[in-house]
Amino acid sequence: MFRYEYYRPATIQEALGLMERFNGDAVYIAGGTDVMVLLRQKKLTPKALISLRNIKELSRKEELIIGAGVTHREIQQDDAIRKRFSALHDAVCRLGSTQIRNVATVGGNICNAAPSADTACPLLVLDAEAVVVGAGGIRRIPLDDFFVAPGKTLLQGGEILKEFTIPGLTANTGSAYIKHTRRAAMDLPIIGIAARVTVNKNDLRCKDTICATSRSSELLTYFADEDLRCEDIRIAMGVVAPRPIRAKAAEAALRGQLISEETVARAAEIAVSESSPRDSVRGEAWYRKEMVKVLVQRAIMKALDRVLRPDEMVYPDRLW
Repeated sequence: MFRYEYYRPATIQEALGLMERFNGDAVYIAGGTDVMVLLRQKKLTPKALISLRNIKELSRKEELIIGAGVTHREIQQDDAIRKRFSALHDAVCRLGSTQIRNVATVGGNICNAAPSADTACPLLVLDAEAVVVGAGGIRRIPLDDFFVAPGKTLLQGGEILKEFTIPGLTANTGSAYIKHTRRAAMDLPIIGIAARVTVNKNDLRCKDTICATSRSSELLTYFADEDLRCEDIRIAMGVVAPRPIRAKAAEAALRGQLISEETVARAAEIAVSESSPRDSVRGEAWYRKEMVKVLVQRAIMKALDRVLRPDEMVYPDRLW
């Protein structure tokens, strides 16, 4: 095992100074759930580790701001986040084990830039912006531009991801994330789909029908006479491309349309055409494409459920 120095700065500026001192031959570490694995595998051999755990600026958690150092467990236990940013709450509830969630940070999950990063799709549909601090000052990067390739982001040498800012959501808006895995816990997603939907009203006569366990296509037929219109929508997909992506063509197809079995199914089909999954040990490309079609519809239904019945908590999740 090679040797490295370990530092615990108290401020971002102190951490940046340490990185400059080592000429970039150091690694930032927060929860360490990814970094320590890479160290053991000798894929990282830095001269120093710079811990970000003691930097209070990174643990900021306010109405529309989530610090990069906030742990997944903190998000899971925050009732305001559950109500306001439901998709993100969905993601952290099934991310790793409780022990992992206690130390792993949302910033680390994003900076790792894995196509399977659970928090990436929720933050994409929430239009999150990454606030980055470096020697050159502060940069604000829309999260949709932040990811470059597997394991690569727009972070430049020595920069630190400070926080995420999320714009306030308009009325009648709900969001959801669905993680499809081989087992119920502690597994990476075969595919992950997030959706955020804004509709023109929430006082549907038939809203109680959404409680049924019928397929989503059957439930959507009940909306035919409700004139329920999709005012705005975001759809994000994980493990279907080299980086988490937005299904922008699918969004455009549904935006402004009445919500029905036909319009939602068409959006799902378009989302499939925007995906480019590969074969892996967790799932083959053809299967992932089929599940995009299914899970986009389910994620939209789950987001609608959050609009129509905002105070309801259902466990386990309906599959529709």
